[in-house]
Amino acid sequence: MDLGEGGAAPVILADWLDRSLTLWHTHRIVLASLTSLCVVAILLRRRRSRLAQRDSSPGLEKAEWLAEPGQAIPKISSNEQIESASRNADPLTSVQARKPRPAAARTVAGRKPVGSRALRNSQGLAEPSQIQPLIFFSSLTGTTERLSKTVAAACESLSSEQSSILKSEVYDLSYIDLDDYFISGPKTPKPAAGVRYFYVLLIPSYDIDTILNTFLAHLDETHNDFRIDTAPLSTLAGYTVFGLGDKEGWPSEEKGFCSQAVEVDKWMAKLTGRKRAYPLGLGDVKGNIDQAVKDWTTGTCHVLQELSISGSLGEGVPGSGDAMESEDEEEVETTANNEVEFPDSGRNKRRKLANTTDLEDVGGKSVPMAIDFTTTTTSSSSSSSSSPTSSTPAPLKAMVPIESPTHAALTKQGYTIIGTHSGVKICRWTKSALRGRGSCYKNSFYGIASHLCMETTPSLSCSNKCVFCWRHGTNPVSTTWRWTIDPPDMIFQGAKEGHYRKIKMLRGVPGVRSERFEEAMRIRHCALSLVGEPIFYPRINEFVGLLHGERISSFLVCNAQHPRQLQDLRRVTQLYVSIDASNKDSLRKIDRPLHRDFWERFNSCLDILREKRFEQRTVFRLTLVKGFNVEDEVEGYADLVAKGLPCFVEIKGVTYCGTSTSSSAGLTMQNVPFYEEVVAFVEALNAALKRRGLEYGIAAEHAHSCCALIASERFLIDQKWHTIIDYDRFFALLEAGQDFKPEDYCKQTPEWALWGNGGFDPRDERVDRKGRPKDAKKGEEVPRKVETSGIGENGNLDF
Repeated sequence: MDLGEGGAAPVILADWLDRSLTLWHTHRIVLASLTSLCVVAILLRRRRSRLAQRDSSPGLEKAEWLAEPGQAIPKISSNEQIESASRNADPLTSVQARKPRPAAARTVAGRKPVGSRALRNSQGLAEPSQIQPLIFFSSLTGTTERLSKTVAAACESLSSEQSSILKSEVYDLSYIDLDDYFISGPKTPKPAAGVRYFYVLLIPSYDIDTILNTFLAHLDETHNDFRIDTAPLSTLAGYTVFGLGDKEGWPSEEKGFCSQAVEVDKWMAKLTGRKRAYPLGLGDVKGNIDQAVKDWTTGTCHVLQELSISGSLGEGVPGSGDAMESEDEEEVETTANNEVEFPDSGRNKRRKLANTTDLEDVGGKSVPMAIDFTTTTTSSSSSSSSSPTSSTPAPLKAMVPIESPTHAALTKQGYTIIGTHSGVKICRWTKSALRGRGSCYKNSFYGIASHLCMETTPSLSCSNKCVFCWRHGTNPVSTTWRWTIDPPDMIFQGAKEGHYRKIKMLRGVPGVRSERFEEAMRIRHCALSLVGEPIFYPRINEFVGLLHGERISSFLVCNAQHPRQLQDLRRVTQLYVSIDASNKDSLRKIDRPLHRDFWERFNSCLDILREKRFEQRTVFRLTLVKGFNVEDEVEGYADLVAKGLPCFVEIKGVTYCGTSTSSSAGLTMQNVPFYEEVVAFVEALNAALKRRGLEYGIAAEHAHSCCALIASERFLIDQKWHTIIDYDRFFALLEAGQDFKPEDYCKQTPEWALWGNGGFDPRDERVDRKGRPKDAKKGEEVPRKVETSGIGENGNLDF
């Protein structure tokens, strides 16, 4: 077919398109890559062209070549003018103007750049806003607390002169939750924007176990916890430490002078990323300590002032935390035998021997393995060079040495220290009972006259720092037992001697009844509470056995933090567990436990108590603290009772001791509930238990202790409460060696002790605060304020 001229063009075009499409489908990957490269090359060429045009005018400043066409170019001659022009420019232009320009090489003269903005720009730091100094201290004798106030006054004077430095806040390490300040910086309900925190730590050093041991262990665990960044406190603006020591006992730093402060300083350097703002200060408490603190505080204030202006710790300044200055903090001292050297001063007494050898690395190497010989006799071969070497464990120390400030403080408070870790004390209810003025709540609930009761503890150490504890800050705190262990018989004899000696001292007190004085010389009951954690004592079962051997009943109180010891505990007359909060957050705020798994330990102890409820009398002890654990926690407490099913639930208003230590813990008289408030709580809790189908009822009260008792209906026999203990029956069953239940040794509760009757023993005489008799027959109302609850000597336990 002849298409002619007009038909040839379409055919050729169609053929070309067909060939092009075939070529594209065959080589489309290669062609696409070439096209992309061409586009990128064109873009790069255009960018280089613009840069060349920009660099062709060397006389123009940054503001000139950023100016829009037709815009007036300001004449700028200083950094301040650049800053002003940038603020007045377009926002987008201002952002671009702050981009750094390539700078020529310059000679470092060894001085900081002049001007706060130049300094910040050189370090790439943001504009500083405000600095909040936080001062931390720990004190047993009061010296460090006094000096911390001096430092706070100096910082406050500085803040009045410079608004960028906020008023300092002072915290006692014994009264704070370490997790709130030493894991990721301060935890505040409403964190202030732009505020940077500066830590000032005043650390004394003691050769006994105090909160500082716990603090150091916390810093250690935080740094080595794989779940936490190795420098979690790097957000701080800086830190500085001052140590207080005694050169008479530890003449040099190598021998222990200010050892704990040195260790705190090194841990803080690691946790903050080496942000030591001012060098570690050291002072001798028996020297001119005030002048040393004053000089150190002056230097610290200079650093704070500079930090508030420049926003950084500076360059090349001693104590700036520079890596070159702090690199030795990772080093470990070694001996000639390449063994880690830990001085006996106490600085490293928490640490174990560090250069241990993994068993997998022993093969093929002649590395002697340490062996702990359990006897003093060794064969001749054991002394040869080829035999293993022996390592003698370091001798354990006393919990409360005689020369320690803890011993002095507790003795001043009326304690008789027994051995190295035990104590005994006379309760003020004992003095009241001797004069016929009434016994404590145990007389109303369980039939224990206070003048027949000995209050003691085989362990002055505790694993909690409760806000309502009377002795907080003076008794040792720890999570593990690491001291010498005194024999139970020595503690038992020492406790009896100390108790009788104190009873004899009361025979000259006006009003003491002779018949009760004679009765008091025969101990019938022992309250294992006082201060510390009795169950912490490793040989507690032997000690309880000695009590029962002389027919002395045992009331043991624990804080639900030692489930293994609680599980291993043998039968006592009555077993208490302190239930100070109904949920995890409240328990952490009130008890301030040292264990990080405190809530898991708490619940484990409740499970154990549930198992023991048919073997011995179990008691939940609730201490009500307004503002902490009263409001909206009834249902939570009811759930805990349902979990543990105790025989009894004691509810008591907190006792305020009226000292500065209580206010430091955040406790004031405003936190003490009126008795009407305790009554309302008891009735609400009882109703919550009824709603859960639990068989409990309000059995008794002792209004004068601001205390009430909810009992299981196991003790409601023939519609009458039987909460009193039949002690003769208890010991008869115990000595017979047969199994028995709590219901087997109970007696009927007297009428005057029942709920609604006040709980005051009619055999005693009620008196007012001045000792004047009250005529109960005139219909005088039972005191509704916990004024007389101050008679209790232990605060939360009133034993």
